[in-house]
Amino acid sequence: MSERPVHDRIRELSDTLVELAANARGNLLEALEALKTLDSRKARRVKTFGYDIGEAETRLESQCLSFLALQQPVAKDFRTIVAIMKINEDIERIGDLSVHIVERVPDIGREMLQAYDLEMVGEKVADMLQDAIDAFAERDALKAGRVNVIEEEIDSMHSTIVRNVIDAMKASSRDVEQLVAVLSISRSLERIADHATRISREVVYLVTGETPRQMDSAYEFLLKSLRN
Repeated sequence: MSERPVHDRIRELSDTLVELAANARGNLLEALEALKTLDSRKARRVKTFGYDIGEAETRLESQCLSFLALQQPVAKDFRTIVAIMKINEDIERIGDLSVHIVERVPDIGREMLQAYDLEMVGEKVADMLQDAIDAFAERDALKAGRVNVIEEEIDSMHSTIVRNVIDAMKASSRDVEQLVAVLSISRSLERIADHATRISREVVYLVTGETPRQMDSAYEFLLKSLRN
């Protein structure tokens, strides 16, 4: 196969990933809106679309594995496919976490949401995810690096929520179920921020070839087997 079709196929896989990531972010925004309005209908839509995201993730992974097996790309082409696969995995987890958020809709009230600023945390996480997606689409390592700064802010906000919830539970046994829901939602948002950071690190790997984290052992085995 000529060089150009190979690069065209890589571009198609990259575009598919960007579209999937945008859909996952859209579902996160829908989950946040369902939470804000306590809308059970929107919550059901998030769950349905979360399943669709999982199916799309599986298809893209299969396409990437087929490409690696048939084309055995090298250098930057190889890095691109590996990055796509890793980011694809993060996107699937973000879809799952959006579903986890709406599963808490029946357990929490508006006053509790407002008391712990969960809407603001959600907005920051959604913005962070958009920055990570843009960094991949634009192959912008500097933009990817800025995502880490936002993650630190999200971690701080989550830690504050945890401390305040624990204090509230110690002070009174009322609203325990709602407080547990607050912890669960905050934790899901914090984990989405973690996945956005992982995406940004994959962008750095893609653009510079530098690996800012230890590869998972399963991926190390995959890469070695494909090179042999």
